[in-house]
Amino acid sequence: MKRIIFMGTPDFAVPVLEQLANKYEVVAVVTQPDRPVGRKRVLTPPPVKKKAEELGLPVFQPEKLRQSEALETLIDLQADLLVTAAYGQILPKRLLEAEKYGAINVHASLLPAYRGGAPIHYAVMNGEKETGVTIMYMVEQLDAGDMIAQRKIPITDQDDTGVMFQKLSEVGATLLMETLPAFFAGEFTAIPQQESEVSYARNITREQEKIDWRRPARDVFNQIRGLSPFPTAYTTLEGKPFKISKAHLSEQTSKLKPGSFLLLTKSAFGIVCGDGGVIAPDVIQPAGKPKMETAAFMQGAGRQMSEETRFGE
Repeated sequence: MKRIIFMGTPDFAVPVLEQLANKYEVVAVVTQPDRPVGRKRVLTPPPVKKKAEELGLPVFQPEKLRQSEALETLIDLQADLLVTAAYGQILPKRLLEAEKYGAINVHASLLPAYRGGAPIHYAVMNGEKETGVTIMYMVEQLDAGDMIAQRKIPITDQDDTGVMFQKLSEVGATLLMETLPAFFAGEFTAIPQQESEVSYARNITREQEKIDWRRPARDVFNQIRGLSPFPTAYTTLEGKPFKISKAHLSEQTSKLKPGSFLLLTKSAFGIVCGDGGVIAPDVIQPAGKPKMETAAFMQGAGRQMSEETRFGE
């Protein structure tokens, strides 16, 4: 039975670990350290750690793998293969070359598009009609290794980043398990990435979360669903943050200024965009309030709003 080291951190990586552990000997699981989560900053283990402990697998959580004792331990395991899925650190060359079959990664994009840590966010935010998973060799350069296998799936208007995370995690786990037998047998052809087609999906910044209502409605819609459920798009209302985690494109149009409030029904409102299109929020979070559906907001603070109300600066 092939001996595998697995490295991953978020929910995306959990199905990959589960399926590997069902068929191969996972000799070590490496994930990020526990982090404080929520307003109370409760120290919380990453999803991969929880699953590894449930499966009875040894877990390593180095803050910086290159500078940790865990690195030598992993090399000494003499595993057949290293598999990563959204681990979150660049791996040292010594580790990449320590395994008999090398190291491969399950990446949530159709490489060479969207190299980096937020490929799903960018695919949705940019209005892509499809995305997918690539299994590739790992090299020291970010997501630049030769491609071993790929699978495409569509992105619809009903999909946000959270939905696509779930879909792609399952596709990635299935594709990996279908690929490994031929991989171990050497019955595949690795394909180099075309550098001319490379794009990057760097970690989302606070500025990217802020809605600019001067943009077309379709762009704002893609931004909102691309940032849902995390880190969440926001605007401002009376100078305070106003989060919008779910919304849809209204059929209405308006000649009001971008950012203007527009009453749609007694329980729904829209916000005017730069092209006259209208975004209708479905789930919001005003400053200092819990997340709520728009209907609840319109029964309270929303009743004081008018076409003079402006979102954004």
